[in-house]
Formats: sequence, structure tokens, C-alpha cells
Amino acid sequence: MSKLPSKWLVVISVLFGTFTVILNNSMLNPVMPYFMNLFQVDAVAVSWILTIFMVSMGVTMPITGYLGDRIGKKKVYLLGLILFMVGSVSGALSQTLTMMIVSRAIQGVAGGLMMPNSMALIFHAFPKNERGLAVGIYGVAAMVAPAIGPTVGGFIAEYFDWYYLFLFNIPFALAGLLFSVKYLKPTETKPDLSFDFIGFLLVFTGIGSILLALGQMKTLDTLLQLKNIVFIVIGLIALGIFVFYERKQEQPLLELSVFKVRTYLMSIVVTSAASIGLFSGIFLLPLLIQEVYGLTMVETGIVFFPAALLSGLFMTLGGKILDVKGPKYVVPIGLIILTVSNAALGFVNLATSYWYILFINALRGMGLGFGNMPATTAGMNAIPDDLVAQGSAMNNVIRQISSSLGIVLFSILYEVRRGQLMLTDHLTLQEATLQAINEAFIASSIVIALAIPASFLLKGVNEESKKTEVG
Repeated sequence: MSKLPSKWLVVISVLFGTFTVILNNSMLNPVMPYFMNLFQVDAVAVSWILTIFMVSMGVTMPITGYLGDRIGKKKVYLLGLILFMVGSVSGALSQTLTMMIVSRAIQGVAGGLMMPNSMALIFHAFPKNERGLAVGIYGVAAMVAPAIGPTVGGFIAEYFDWYYLFLFNIPFALAGLLFSVKYLKPTETKPDLSFDFIGFLLVFTGIGSILLALGQMKTLDTLLQLKNIVFIVIGLIALGIFVFYERKQEQPLLELSVFKVRTYLMSIVVTSAASIGLFSGIFLLPLLIQEVYGLTMVETGIVFFPAALLSGLFMTLGGKILDVKGPKYVVPIGLIILTVSNAALGFVNLATSYWYILFINALRGMGLGFGNMPATTAGMNAIPDDLVAQGSAMNNVIRQISSSLGIVLFSILYEVRRGQLMLTDHLTLQEATLQAINEAFIASSIVIALAIPASFLLKGVNEESKKTEVG
């Protein structure tokens, strides 16, 4: 390891932590029915295992920029890793559903501290013209983990005791901790930086309320529940007040002026659309494979694996192209591939081969690799280096909200259309399920296509430099 340049050891260090957080979350998705039986509760109660993680991570992310500036990004990242291990041990020892939910909340806070700082630490270690490749390699963890997580989680639940779902995290987290202590470089601190408490309360209320509502909206009934509508309204009002309040502060919690940088703003648009494309597949493909074609969870996992590998490969390749040519030569291509492949899944039928679906999903992986992380890197390169942690935090929060909103919309579209098709068109359950999934994939391809024009507005490092010189 000592032969590797120190900057690449930074990537390896944060990659371990990121992989662990994302893998753990995706491992738990397929075993929710098991926890229902274990704790003798209904689906609504057990869904808090997933919801609380999403909410606690989302409300923690906005303060990571402040904490990183105040005590140092390395310390914040290490704190997150330690908290994640505490939550994992606590989860493995849980005797009640309440204890498991609290453990997941701890893991969510840990993820909120780690994820934005991972990107900031990489940006701190690399010059602008090398960040595309570095972030591409780091992003492999972000794509591989959710792809293999359900298969790993299903395997552990099938052949081992449930608490190994939490203990499985420990070796990866320990490796990440050891690497991080040794190889992460301390960053500059601002001990006198004041904490914007009012701003934190507003953004906490806004993001927390919206994510809480989205986490509970999985059916048409829950979408129309008064409490969820109230949470959404409260969240939007709180965020509106937050934006107005932050613009008047000398030391704001989040520097919203980064949204004035067009490349950063366009990168948010692109990555939000790509996230919807990613999570449409994560939600819809298992339904297609298992409910329509009657195949197993293992065969579902196999469909995702080549896509994850190709996503990682093209993310790395896309990062190289970004560093040399700029985002216009990679991000639009990725979104076009993602649009076409999602649309192709909207036209499969009962006679479609399993291997054709695997191939199309592999193309989706290529599109995600080209379209996601390179867009993020271009956006982050366009803002001042001292705002990278804040920019990363806002990027992560917006993508989390976009992903949650996407899952809600696809869940409800699937549920409503399947019921309508069975009732009005007298289709069988299998036929109605297939058509509802087809329509949801087409809808997701339209959302991604709408973001393609934004991808042509992204500027590379060289273009931004020329613009600055001219100005």
C-alpha cells in the first residue's frame, strides 16, 4: 500500500466506509417480511427500519459542512464510521423492534456525517483535473453496493441468523477506520465558526418532514393520508423560510449561493434524474423478475450484478473522459443510454428472454456510470473548494429526496394501474402487473430524457477557467 500515491489511499479509505453504509441499507430491503414475523408486527411498523435511516441521514447531512469546517473533515468522517459501528452492534443485539429502529437511526446519522465528507476529502486530495477519475473509482461503491445488497441480505437471512445482517458491516467498517486514521489528511479548521441554530431547526424540520412523509407513502391510501400531506406542507414551508432566512446570514448553515453557479445547478438536475432512473430499476426489476416471470431472488440478484460491474467500469471511464474532455462528452451520452434502456424495459412482454432483460439492465448500468458521478464531479468542480462539503451535502440531500419521490411515484403508479387494468381491461394478475411495470419504466425514461438538455449546459474545468479569465 505504501507504493500507492497518498491521494489514492484517500479514495480507498473513504470507499470502504461508503460501501459499508450503502450495502447495509440495501441488504435489509428484501428481509422486511422476515422482521415482521420476528417481531410480530405489521408492514407499517417494520417499515420504520428503512424510513428512520433515510430520515436521520437526510437531516444530518446539512450540518456536515459546518462540522467539517469547525473541527475538520477527517474527524467528522471518523466520528461517522465509529457511530456506524455502534449502530451495527446495537442492531445485532436488538431484542425489540424499537431498539432496532433506534440502532438504524444511529446508522443514519453516521451515514449523514460520512457521505458528504467522503466527496469533500477526495476533492481535498486531488486537483480539479484529476477528480473525475478519482470520483469515478469511489463511485463504484455507490453503484455495486445497492446492486449486490439484496442478494447478500437474502442469502444471510436464508442461511444465517438475522443479526449477521448487522455484524456483516463490522469488518468493512473496521478496515475503513484503520485506513482512514492512517491515510486521511487533516483539513483546515475554523474554530471560531458560529453555528446557525435557527437555520438548522428550519432545515431539520423541512427535510425531516418531507422524507418522513415520502418514507410512508407507498400506496395510494398512504399518499392521500392527511398526516402525510401535512408533513409535506410543513416541510415545504420550513424550507421556504430557511431559504429566505439563510440569505440574510453572515455565516449561514448552508451557502445557497452555490445554486447561482449554473454548472452546479445543472448537475443537480442531471443527478436527480439519474437517481430516479437508478431507483426505478431497483424498485421495478425485482417485481418484473419475481412477480411476472416467477423467478427467484437469486436470479433477481444476477440481473443486477452485470449492471453494477458495467456501471463501475463506465463510471471510471467517464471520469477519465471528464478530466480530459469535459462533461459534455460523457454525461449526455450516459443520459441518452439510460433513457433508451429504460424505455426498452417498457416494451418487454411475457415471451421476453431473461437474458434480454439482463442485457438491457447492463446497458442501464453503462448509462448510469456515464451520467451520474461525472455530472456530480463537474458540478462540484464548479464551486469554490471551501464550499465542497456544503455542496456535497446539498447534492446528497436533493438526490435522496428525488430518489424517495421517485419510489413513491412508481409505487403508486404500479399499484393504481395494476388495479385499473385488472378491473377495466379484465387482464390477469400477471398481465396487469407486466403492463403496469412497462408503463412505469416508460415514465421513468421520460423523466430522464427531460434532463438531457441540462447535461449540455455543464462546463468542464478548462471552460470554467476560460470564463473566469475573460470575466
